[in-house]
Amino acid sequence: MDKEELSTALSMAVDEMEGEQGDSHEIFMRIHQILQTMRAEGLPVPENLAALEKELGERFEADAKE
Repeated sequence: MDKEELSTALSMAVDEMEGEQGDSHEIFMRIHQILQTMRAEGLPVPENLAALEKELGERFEADAKE
């Protein structure tokens, strides 16, 4: 995926997350995967999306422990 495709995919996933369209865990996993791809390709990861990834990861980890 090129930078534009990654940005589009991220935008769509965040829109789905905000609109509660679908399984939030699945959406989080897509966001995580896209951000990991960006990191692997040396692309900058927006701070707000990195923070969202961290927050959601912690939330799902806590839910899994319950």
